[in-house]
Amino acid sequence: MTRIEEVAARLRNAYAAGAVEPLRDALGPTDADAAYAIQEINTRHWLEDGRRIVGRKIGLTAKAVQAQLGVDQPDYGVLFADMQIEDGGVLQRRSVIQPKAEAEIALILSRDIDDPDATAEVVAAAVDHAVAAIEIVDSRIADWRISFADTVADNGSSAFFVLGTERCGLDGLDLYSCGMVLEINGAVASLGAGAACLGHPLSAAAWLARTMAAKGAPLTAGDIVLTGALGPMVALSGGERVHARIGGVGTVHFEYEA
Repeated sequence: MTRIEEVAARLRNAYAAGAVEPLRDALGPTDADAAYAIQEINTRHWLEDGRRIVGRKIGLTAKAVQAQLGVDQPDYGVLFADMQIEDGGVLQRRSVIQPKAEAEIALILSRDIDDPDATAEVVAAAVDHAVAAIEIVDSRIADWRISFADTVADNGSSAFFVLGTERCGLDGLDLYSCGMVLEINGAVASLGAGAACLGHPLSAAAWLARTMAAKGAPLTAGDIVLTGALGPMVALSGGERVHARIGGVGTVHFEYEA
């Protein structure tokens, strides 16, 4: 096996065997090319196993988190159909290692975006509707001791996602200043706004559209795009009821098994 194939297998095995040490022995902390190659190896592996891609997630949309990891760009990961939990559903403990929750705006596309120079306006024209979302992030790296390359290789530290049932067209919808409240067991745990997501959720989505078009794998009609966290993520320990409210967009919730 090549170095990146070995690291890819190490990460795949961690889903069942538990978190592994940071990948510093085989992967430079900012080696984006190798990290995305590892992500792609595992994506192909899972597709061959019968999983189905339904969209992409954007991570590292907060400038403070980018600075912490020593990078100046977001990252992305793959969303598979079996990662979706229905609104009000239950996240099972055995399916995650060290989960955290963050509230986001999800965009559902009605047309392809194959423009390598896509702008926020181009993305907006391709969006069918927006919904409130919660992403359950997880890391196969022990204690979340991640570098930029660790999280990219680990499919953007993705795990599961929940979409709200209220669908909103973008006309008249303020995704810039919309407020977000994430509650854990009825208590406020995280606050944020649309502007926290790379300046605007549509700006984050435009970055993803340009990136994927340049890679020859453009976003397509029907894709779900998780645009990035609107506020700080919250660690989960078990037994939580997690509820997100996003102004003008809607609500979404799930429970984490006790």
